[in-house]
Amino acid sequence: MALKVKTAETKVVLLNLVICMGVFYTVYYVVLFVCFTAFRIEMLDGLAPFDFKTSPSWMNPYYLALVISLEITFSICGLLFALLVEEWVWDYAVTVTALHIIITAAVMSEFPLMLHWWLALGSGVTSMVCGGQILAYYLFKDNFIYPILDDF
Repeated sequence: MALKVKTAETKVVLLNLVICMGVFYTVYYVVLFVCFTAFRIEMLDGLAPFDFKTSPSWMNPYYLALVISLEITFSICGLLFALLVEEWVWDYAVTVTALHIIITAAVMSEFPLMLHWWLALGSGVTSMVCGGQILAYYLFKDNFIYPILDDF
């Protein structure tokens, strides 16, 4: 049995992925700017979305700005992805997160091994998937594709 993939479908998926990546990083930088302004941090580093080396401390405003912006970005993007890709929010959320991990490792020249970063990322992607899928379900429930499980 051969795998049959239409080129048009592949192009649509890749275009949606590029749009989702653009939305993700646009929202990330906007939220970072707001958090840095709220915490009165003077310099917004362009590499802030990729910074996993900052030591975790609830007294450090830079660390708080990074964590809060990460969580807000993931929550907002889950809702925006629901509007962009309808019922496939979980797929694009996981893919965007995986690409973000790869880009982070490339930018920082080191694979992130900090537990606090992985916990923040895990809770962020969970909120992205749950919030986005719930919104997509309520917005597009008449168009949802339900799998037929009789064959299993």
